[in-house]
Amino acid sequence: MAESFSVERRFFDDKNYPRGFARHGDYTIKEAQALEQYGQAFKALDLGERDPSTAEEKQFVAFCKGERPAETFFEKTWNKYRLHTSTTKRVYTLSGVVSDNLDDFNAND
Repeated sequence: MAESFSVERRFFDDKNYPRGFARHGDYTIKEAQALEQYGQAFKALDLGERDPSTAEEKQFVAFCKGERPAETFFEKTWNKYRLHTSTTKRVYTLSGVVSDNLDDFNAND
């Protein structure tokens, strides 16, 4: 029987994590290790580039398609990765009072 999530090379995401998963702070050590070790398989299964060969991989694909919630450690870790690397990034700004008239601003002192 094939081993679930078997890969031949480690997974790196130099665009989002140029210093590695473990050094960025988004993931626990265990999560970072899982991403490096199995991330190639997670990505290929998620994108449909690889057919699932075990029951565990079939469940993972069902999760990726949104047919079931993330339940296993691998599914939760990949879900976390997808959330952190989604194309819609949050932008945080500092905002304050904007006034065209400096006298209005000084009147509030």
